[in-house]
Amino acid sequence: MPRSIVENSSSVVVGKKRALELMVVALLAEGHVLLEDVPGLGKTVMAKALARSIGGEFRRIQFTPDLLPSDVTGFSVYDQRGAEFVFHPGPVMSNVLLADEINRTIPRTQASLLESMGEFQVTVDGKTVRLPRPFFVIATQNPIEMDGTFPLPEAQLDRFLMKIDLGYPARAEELEILGRFAGGDPLEFLGAVSSPERIVELQRARGTVLVAEDLRGYIADLVMATRAHPQVRYGASPRGSLGLLRAAQGLAMLRGRDYVVPDDIKELAVPVLAHRVILRHEERAKGASSIAVVRELLERLPAPSPV
Repeated sequence: MPRSIVENSSSVVVGKKRALELMVVALLAEGHVLLEDVPGLGKTVMAKALARSIGGEFRRIQFTPDLLPSDVTGFSVYDQRGAEFVFHPGPVMSNVLLADEINRTIPRTQASLLESMGEFQVTVDGKTVRLPRPFFVIATQNPIEMDGTFPLPEAQLDRFLMKIDLGYPARAEELEILGRFAGGDPLEFLGAVSSPERIVELQRARGTVLVAEDLRGYIADLVMATRAHPQVRYGASPRGSLGLLRAAQGLAMLRGRDYVVPDDIKELAVPVLAHRVILRHEERAKGASSIAVVRELLERLPAPSPV
């Protein structure tokens, strides 16, 4: 079933199968993703294709500097006839929420997503409302324009299970895009291959995927090594180690296994851990990157031998 979601979405999205796989893995792991790349690479199309493939309700928020927290979570209005406050839900009441250009809104509005992403609920005027399940946030940001933006603080970056960079398509993929979209938008004809209820079942089943003790130790060693690296100011948090474990379980499910292997962890270490690793200022000035740090640790730390 997880593989069919990737294949179905790929019938619309060209050349981004790995990114789609990572998004499905994050969905299975009950996490959220941050897509970062230049405009026009299909981030919105990917989000819509995934939402349609799982038969879920899709909402999109265009984040702007004047957006308020209530525009995200919803608000209460006093009903004179009933003499009570009535909650009007915001776009978070969906299965797949596209937070488009999240770094263009003020920190107070960015923070309004924290409770939703971490606890699958919103609290408005003291009233707590549970979100639909599954609830999956796909946030995007444009790294080439800094004017008028509000960079996500480290605490909120840590709430994203993965950060995915898309990259430009190859020439053959570019030609396929031109051909596939020349006659219209294929999204209009994309049907569902799953359902929200089925996704929730898969999320529960993901927790039963076996992670051997030596692999849990490997995850712990990787995360702790990020904290001790000389170029790093702040390493990955325990949320990062737990996220890597859950993502590895999701990848194993996607590959048709009920157990995790070392390569699952290696494949996911960069998208799960790199955005949580904060380098020292002087190291960033020298051109160092958190991705390079994680890759170095993968080469240096021996992985358990597969059984």
